[in-house]
Formats: sequence, C-alpha cells, structure tokens
Amino acid sequence: MTAHEPNPVTLRLSAGGESAQGNFWEQVGGRPTFERLVRSFYEGIRHDEVLLPMYPEEDLEGAIQRLTGFLEQYWGGPTTYSEERGHPRLRMRHLPFKVNPDARDRWLKHMRAALDELQLPPLQDATLWAYLDRAAHAMVNTFEE
Repeated sequence: MTAHEPNPVTLRLSAGGESAQGNFWEQVGGRPTFERLVRSFYEGIRHDEVLLPMYPEEDLEGAIQRLTGFLEQYWGGPTTYSEERGHPRLRMRHLPFKVNPDARDRWLKHMRAALDELQLPPLQDATLWAYLDRAAHAMVNTFEE
C-alpha cells in the first residue's frame, strides 16, 4: 500500500488523500490494543480442549505474534506481517486443521470474551467484531464432527 492509497477501513479522506480521522488501528490504540486482544484470546484457547491441539505449545508465542501482526496490518498498522510471511492466505493456512462449525463457534466465543475485555467504544467494537465474525465463518473447511 502506498502513502496515497486509502486504507480499506478508512471511512473519510481529506482533500490530500489522507485519513480525515485516523485509521482504525490508530483509533483503538495501535499495537498495544491488538496485543491485549490476542493475548486474552489465547488465554481462552489454553483451556479449550478442541482448539488447543491446533496450536503447538512450543509455538504459542509465535501464534500470538502472527495473529497480532495480521490483525494490526489489516486494520491499518505496520505491514510487518506481509513482509515476514507474504500474503495472509488465511484459508490455505487453515486447511491442515479441521475447522468445523464447533471449532468456529469456540474460536468466536474466546474472541468475543477477549474483545469484551478491551471495552472499546460501541462503534469500534461492532466494527472489529463484524470482521472477526465474517473471518471465522470463512475459515470453516469441513462440516464433519
């Protein structure tokens, strides 16, 4: 993304093409907010017998950093995720795992609890939740139990 390309979540641009109100990543507090969200989410995962096996214990910190980086890049923060890992390819990266509706719903439950802990203003909460909900539904790759 160049400096003159609008961020996909920037709602209004000034005459010069920059965001008139900052991007979402900045509005919610930048990296510290996304890191709090993801760390809280993974606390829920640590106690979930269905989801925990999808995350290797020896790389849990790596998973935390990857999800934090992905989310902050998506919402207008640094592009470190793509610089280190290339295109996100979310569905492809999740194919090795059985992501059925139960796994999706568990993921959403832990993410909802983590998002609630942030206590974002209602519009920012709803904006972030709408994306997380859509993304979780898109990751379902099987309907097998």
